[in-house]
Amino acid sequence: MKLQPIIVSLLDTDLYKFNMDQVIFHKHTDLCGQYYFKCRNEHIVFTPEMVEEIREQIDHLCTLTFSKEELDYLRSIRFIKNDYVEFLRLWHPIRDYVTVSTNEKGELSVVVDGPLFSAMQFEIYLLEIINEVYFRMAYDYDELVKSADERLTAKINAMNDGTYTFSFAEFGCRRRLSREWQEVVVRRFAQETKNCAGTSNVYLAWKYNLTPIGTYAHEYVQMYQGIDEIPLSYTNHYAMQDWYDEYKGDNGTALTDTITTDLFLLDFNRSMVNNYTGVRHDSGDPYEWGEKIIAHYKSYGVDPRTKLLLFSDSLDFDRAQKLFEHFKDRAKVSFGIGTFCSNDTCVEPLNIVIKLQYVNGRPVAKLSDSQGKSMCRDEEYLQYLKNSVAFRLERQRGMKN
Repeated sequence: MKLQPIIVSLLDTDLYKFNMDQVIFHKHTDLCGQYYFKCRNEHIVFTPEMVEEIREQIDHLCTLTFSKEELDYLRSIRFIKNDYVEFLRLWHPIRDYVTVSTNEKGELSVVVDGPLFSAMQFEIYLLEIINEVYFRMAYDYDELVKSADERLTAKINAMNDGTYTFSFAEFGCRRRLSREWQEVVVRRFAQETKNCAGTSNVYLAWKYNLTPIGTYAHEYVQMYQGIDEIPLSYTNHYAMQDWYDEYKGDNGTALTDTITTDLFLLDFNRSMVNNYTGVRHDSGDPYEWGEKIIAHYKSYGVDPRTKLLLFSDSLDFDRAQKLFEHFKDRAKVSFGIGTFCSNDTCVEPLNIVIKLQYVNGRPVAKLSDSQGKSMCRDEEYLQYLKNSVAFRLERQRGMKN
C-alpha cells in the first residue's frame, strides 16, 4: 500500500519550531543535537511495509523547500525576523540526519542527528509521517474517519449549545490521524464555532487566515543543559533571558515544567513576571499548578487576571471545561488541545514523541512535574540533574528559614 505524500509544505509544522529555531539561529548555531523517537503505547508493531513507507515519506520530505509565498507569510508574522526568513530560503531538511530502523519485536527506532538549528525541525514532520502511515496501514482508514467525524460534530454541537464555553487553540500536528483530517478539523472549528482561537499548524493558519499559536517547547530549555558554562539548575533563567532578548516581550508564554515548575518559579522573578504574558502547563496536576502560579503572581503584586494560564497536557474538551470553570474569574485561561482534536477516533491513539536527548555530545533531560513524562537515555546524568535541582530548591528554602 503506497500512500500519497504526507508532507507537501514545510509550513506544515508547529509554529514554535520556527520560534525556537530563530533563537538558535541568532544565538546558538554551534549546538548539535540528537533526537530519539519513543512510542509510549505497549505492543505496537511497525511492519516492514510501514517502515519502508516511512522512509519513502522522509525521502520526499527532504526534497521540499519553502516557496516565495510561504516565506512571505512567515515574514508577515510580526516576531519572525527577515534575516531568519532569508536563512529559511536556503534551508531544507537533510536526509542524512535521519536514521529509521526496527528491532525483532517491530518496535520503531528513529534518530535525528545534526546541527540543532536543522535537526530540531524534523520532529513534527516525522511524527506526522509516522502517525499517518501507522493508522492508514494498520486500520480501515475510512472507518476511522467516520468515527472521527461523528465525534467532531458532537464537539462542535457542544460548543454551539453552550456546553463548552472556553477558547482553545488546535495543537494537533504531532499525533493527527492524517494531514487531510487535521485540515477538516481546523476548518470546521474555525468556520462553525466561535471557540477556536487559532492553530499551531502554520500551514493551516496561513490557508484559513487564522492566528498561528505557539511559543517554545521543552527542547528549548533542555538545549541549555548542553552549554558548558551554564549551571544545570539555572537553564530556565538563561532560556527565558535569551527568549526575551529575541522577542522583547512579544511571543511571551513561558513553559514551566522542563525541570519542574518549582525550580522554574525561582527564575520567574519580577522582571520575568512582567515581561511574559503568561505560562503554559504541560504536566502534573493542573489545578495545583494553576493555584501555584496565581499565588506566585500575587506575591509580586501582579493581578493574575492580567496573565494567561495556558493548559496543554493531554486535554479533552470535558477536562478543559472544568479547568475553565475553576480559573476563569481569576486569570486569563486558554487551552491547547491536540490529540482530541486531530485523532479522536474509535481506536486508541498513539502516544508518540521525539525528544532531544544529547546536545554537543552531552546528555540532556526533561524532568517535568509528572514522573512518567521524564525521558533521558543516561540514568546517571538524570540523577545528577535531579540532584542539582533538589540542591538549589533546598538552598532556597534554607535562605527563607
